[in-house]
Amino acid sequence: MQTWSAKEVSAFLVHTSQDRLSAIWVLAVTTGMRRGELLGLKWKDIDFNRSALSVRRSLVSVEYELAFSTPKTEKSRRVIALDTTTLGALAKHRRSQAAEKLAFGPGYDNSDLVFCQENGEPFHPDRLTKVFRATVQQTELPVIRLHDLRHTHATLALQAGIHPKVVSERLGHSTVAMTLDTYSHTVPSMQSDAAERIAELVFGVSR
Repeated sequence: MQTWSAKEVSAFLVHTSQDRLSAIWVLAVTTGMRRGELLGLKWKDIDFNRSALSVRRSLVSVEYELAFSTPKTEKSRRVIALDTTTLGALAKHRRSQAAEKLAFGPGYDNSDLVFCQENGEPFHPDRLTKVFRATVQQTELPVIRLHDLRHTHATLALQAGIHPKVVSERLGHSTVAMTLDTYSHTVPSMQSDAAERIAELVFGVSR
């Protein structure tokens, strides 16, 4: 497991801000969604009024053949709150996609997928991984895997003091214990911060 710092994430998003798939990188970082969940997302799953999306399906590859599957656990079927910047990136992406659909013509596969090929057909998960790898190599950032964006989201959230239960719910983990076990590398810094905060409350010691 390797993760980026907040500064490194910001640098990557700036680098990819004009890319066709820029919105999927934003969503991966700000939600921690899995690759298949991102590619299985449909516009009907996004509620712009309530600033949230619902994870209802995943796009998977079986012997390189694509298929949609439903989340295997109740925790995986979840609602994730979205921030204003992410919503803006999605809205911009939807406008660009509408232009692509118009330019492609009647043969466009109108499957309602948020992230798809130029003809509307599903975007193969393995291809997305290759695109991400190639994009990272164009930068001076540490090389990480696409799945590490999920780890980055969780690590940054825990380091920011967000309650582990909330992080667990966003990731779709079965238990909070699973989240803490997976990201135990963040616990030491959290422990130190907790000690300082308690001391500040009890002794009036200002950090």
